[in-house]
Amino acid sequence: MSAKFFLYLFTTPLVIWAMDSININHIFKKNRIWQARIFYTILGLSLIYLFTNFIYDVFLSSKIF
Repeated sequence: MSAKFFLYLFTTPLVIWAMDSININHIFKKNRIWQARIFYTILGLSLIYLFTNFIYDVFLSSKIF
């Protein structure tokens, strides 16, 4: 398997844990539950992708692998 796959497995719980601290209730209007969930999902997927690629690029540039 690819090294990036294992990075995704490592970063996904880390990002989800970090996103627990975000309070998005005051951003959305009342009773807009689906908009908040979709926003939270897109934000989570974006952060997982960016964090994984950042770590992968750091390892590639340092020539550890």
